[in-house]
Amino acid sequence: MTEQLKPPTIARSRSIERVVNGQMVTDGAGVKINRVLSGQLQRRLDPFLMLDAFGSDQAQDYLAGFPEHPHRGFETVTYMLNGSMRHRDSAGNEGVVTNGGVQWMTAGRGVMHSEMPEQDQGLMEGFQLWLNLPARDKMMAPWYRDIAAEDVPRFTTGDGVTVQVIAGATHGVAGAVQRESTQPLYLDLEIPAGVSVEQPIPQGHNAFFYVYRGQAQVDGKEVEPGRMAILDNAPGADGVRIEASAPTRLILLAGRPLNEPIAQHGPFVMNTTEQLQQAFDDLRAGRFR
Repeated sequence: MTEQLKPPTIARSRSIERVVNGQMVTDGAGVKINRVLSGQLQRRLDPFLMLDAFGSDQAQDYLAGFPEHPHRGFETVTYMLNGSMRHRDSAGNEGVVTNGGVQWMTAGRGVMHSEMPEQDQGLMEGFQLWLNLPARDKMMAPWYRDIAAEDVPRFTTGDGVTVQVIAGATHGVAGAVQRESTQPLYLDLEIPAGVSVEQPIPQGHNAFFYVYRGQAQVDGKEVEPGRMAILDNAPGADGVRIEASAPTRLILLAGRPLNEPIAQHGPFVMNTTEQLQQAFDDLRAGRFR
């Protein structure tokens, strides 16, 4: 949907604590990605575990995709800007995400899945986010949902800012997915040059944004494309005010920290090393099928 909504206002904006450049790595069967949130930031940005940004119009960079692999203990959120990706998993779920669509998977107690391109030319671009599960939910049954672009709530403010609400809520608009434990907010913002947007963020929630088009700033501190800005948790700050220096697109995320131990090894994220060992034992025993 597209409608004119009055933007919310905040009393005091968070500032940028740190700008992260990310690291170019290969994953899956050799797909090139920019890993901007990794293990060293997991405690700081709890409940978010990882953010990968991928984008190329060179087919050799993405055709090999992400063949079948296991997960346990967290959720994956794949948001496609351009291109087409097919998901299959051992719980019997299958779907294709295309331009503007989202795949939300809860690995829970364990799932095998693959993510393979459904194209052999053109631009493939998007993000994959890993969102932690609370200890009580890490062994829940796997869950999966395909969300087509037209089912992601979308609106335009009176200032011309276009907002897509993947998770959480803003301007009174509920996103496509809600989570009680981590209360994730996941927005895609398209901001005209010279326009600022104010977004409330609950105090205590960790937050960051990633610029993928244009250039944004907070209190005069610039963030260029391909970089992530971690927002501080200053007392009294009730949100963030972001201004676009040029026509800009970015994703903004915030969530309530779980404040639980994080034990990760590759595709498994649990609370203890013993639980990680059990995950590997279960994988070898074929219990993810």
